[in-house]
Amino acid sequence: MPVKNGSDYIERINRHLPDVWIAGERVRGLISEHQAFKGLMATQASMYDMQQAEEWQAKMTYASPSTGDPVGLSFLQPKTKKDLALRRQMMQAWASAHHGFLGRAPDYMNTAIMAFAAAAGLMEKESPEYADNLRRYYEYCRENDVTLSHVFIQPKAARMPAFLRTFEEDAAARVVEKNKDGIVVRGAFLLDTQGATSDEILVFPAPFPYGGGEDSPYAFAFAVPSNLAGVSFVCRESFVGGESAYNYPLSSRFEEMDTLVLFEDALVPWDRVFICGDERMAWQLVDESRFHTHAGMQIMCKNIAKTEFILGTLERMVEVGGLDGFSHVTEKVTEVIVALETLKAFQIAAEKGASRDKWGSMLPDSRPLLAANSYFPKVYPRFLEIIQLLGASGLIMIPDEADFGTEIGGQLNLYLRGIDLSAEENVKLSRLAWELSVSAFGGRQAVYERFFFGNAAVVDGRLYNTYKEREALGRRVRDFLSGKDGKGLG
Repeated sequence: MPVKNGSDYIERINRHLPDVWIAGERVRGLISEHQAFKGLMATQASMYDMQQAEEWQAKMTYASPSTGDPVGLSFLQPKTKKDLALRRQMMQAWASAHHGFLGRAPDYMNTAIMAFAAAAGLMEKESPEYADNLRRYYEYCRENDVTLSHVFIQPKAARMPAFLRTFEEDAAARVVEKNKDGIVVRGAFLLDTQGATSDEILVFPAPFPYGGGEDSPYAFAFAVPSNLAGVSFVCRESFVGGESAYNYPLSSRFEEMDTLVLFEDALVPWDRVFICGDERMAWQLVDESRFHTHAGMQIMCKNIAKTEFILGTLERMVEVGGLDGFSHVTEKVTEVIVALETLKAFQIAAEKGASRDKWGSMLPDSRPLLAANSYFPKVYPRFLEIIQLLGASGLIMIPDEADFGTEIGGQLNLYLRGIDLSAEENVKLSRLAWELSVSAFGGRQAVYERFFFGNAAVVDGRLYNTYKEREALGRRVRDFLSGKDGKGLG
């Protein structure tokens, strides 16, 4: 079937509602009408509509190698630099539609499953059936335009060393049984963003060294429908402030729900299993698929769109506040401009430096992407600080939209005006800045960016350990100091 549109997306999610819990209650009825999910789903539906819109379809799709039907470009395994450019243009279009606020827009996992499937040859010798499963699943997702969520990590209780555990039952997710139908899985996973609003879930936890031996019950990877029996999603508190786009311009549209996923002896069919018991293969597939590199290109599109949106917000704040004549203001806004141009340069460098990998993929240069992964989480909190510094009291004194329709509306219109901007529009801008930098929605976005690819030590270590140029540069300085280069200190 060809790519889906927004109506297809909403209808499919409504039809196969998984077991979702929020605020102590099980979600019943149409999930697209629930306040915690309706804004996000409407936004994502508009993104899927782009795939079938006349002006966008050629930029969002390519012909399926299986059927010839149009399928999503983010599923494309890039074989050339032209393919990389086409993927970037498509992902940038979606990122611009959600302004970078959807950390788990569908193209993220479309890219991930493409990367894993392209490297399925790793398993060909020892587990050909799993290699076939992975390739078929990628094709299934591509041909059915599956909206996929994922879990890679487990709660802290599952990661505790054995000598620190005070509970009797093992909290680590594991395979508790194998039978003719599949594997039975028990455990909990986080952080499944959009788990409640996706068709399927990819489960690929980091294989911690639990001492499981060659057939470890703790090492596995599989994908299942979100409504699989025995699977439940426990939502965090919703940060949707309300349905008003005036009062809550961001959370009413872009609030992605994060969930804890519980597997209570859920049966995973054998044809959906990609790894079972092999810790070495689990590590190798993540590494040699170059998942972080492929996904890094999608993330770069998101981060550029988000930085552009923040810069635009700051520009409007400066304009309506008459702040452009203050050097300390221009200095702060310039920080964001520098960050934006730095991200764009990383993106160009990664694409221009691409080369073909062992799986036939045109792999972007990982160095600028890993540098960007380290850089953005450090500058994003500064963006929010700059919004707070320029917004000042305007971030706090933000009347409700309804206040302008009351008998005090005239006074509000007098005292809350901006330069060439009505009070109502000025407050609307202030509410946007508040949601960005002060609200629960904004706080969650800040934490999400800080730990997007892991904590700072993990992300920085990933760059440090793969940046081989540092060794050559160290030798150059050593030779300079020893005089071996003929120019040093003798």
